[in-house]
Amino acid sequence: MQLAGHEIHDLHELTMSCVNSITNMGCFLAQAQDPELREMIERHFPYHIRDYNIKTEYLKNAQGPTKEFPVPDLNPVLQSFTQSPTSVQPVMPRIQVPQFNDREIATAYLLTLKRAGREYAWAAMEMSHPDLRTFLEDAFRMSSRHAYDVWQWMVQKGYYPLEPASQNVQTTMAGMYQEVPESNPAMTPVMP
Repeated sequence: MQLAGHEIHDLHELTMSCVNSITNMGCFLAQAQDPELREMIERHFPYHIRDYNIKTEYLKNAQGPTKEFPVPDLNPVLQSFTQSPTSVQPVMPRIQVPQFNDREIATAYLLTLKRAGREYAWAAMEMSHPDLRTFLEDAFRMSSRHAYDVWQWMVQKGYYPLEPASQNVQTTMAGMYQEVPESNPAMTPVMP
């Protein structure tokens, strides 16, 4: 099977993004001070290497990779999904940076994962090669789950705000939408 022209170009951009991610992760591993942050990046690192290698295989051979791409599990660790366990720490950009601190590492990594996730989702929607489309969907899920890990670490450290929506806003939004009966005969096929 041959790849379409747009698929090759998307793969090129996504592979360049992986080069950036892996290079940054190597730097982050050398500079991270917090053992939990370093362990998380070490745990994520092989997924990003595999992701990159699968892309290079697709670029060389449209038949695709010889290895599986495992999607990591979602790992919720926060006790509350609406409230920070600690107060939010203020931040200000530094203009002279001889070395990143842990907050800067986590922020850069989180933003890299979010950007990669958007790129994977967008590219997957454009793929005509079904195996490549599935791989990019899985790569999106990897990015999403790794971003969740980093985000939770940042929330625990007070580096990312987490607060519940006000009851007033929730009531307003909930009142805007009415459910559609799913037993409507016009709906075919009927969902289980």
